[in-house]
Amino acid sequence: MSDQPVMQAKCLCQSVNIELTPKSLEIGACHCETCRQWSGSPYLAIESEKADFSGDTIATYESSEWAERGFCKQCGTHLFYKLKGADSYYVPVGLFAEINSMAMTHQLFIDSKPTYYNFAEQTVCMTGAEVFASIAGE
Repeated sequence: MSDQPVMQAKCLCQSVNIELTPKSLEIGACHCETCRQWSGSPYLAIESEKADFSGDTIATYESSEWAERGFCKQCGTHLFYKLKGADSYYVPVGLFAEINSMAMTHQLFIDSKPTYYNFAEQTVCMTGAEVFASIAGE
């Protein structure tokens, strides 16, 4: 059982309710082209293995052979990124009220990050190849 707080949020139009218990309060930033195109910026997310999304306006989009993304089809709020066949959801951290102990700890697809922005935090950085290797269990 997790000792993390239960976090609750709603989409912009209030049609979708989100309740999750985060795996930790570590925030990850994904710089891959798909995440940047989807969100308009790096995708800042928190991971949860226990997440409940409820409402009649939830839709999913198969964004690759290995992943899907959820969103509210009424207001367009991004709800999650999920690897197919996995239990973890990566939910935009901006949907939730800030918790003081949250911290950005890692960045993914650092080799895809454009040069026009940089984060000041010192984090673990993984290239795309390193991300795929970790998923494959190598």
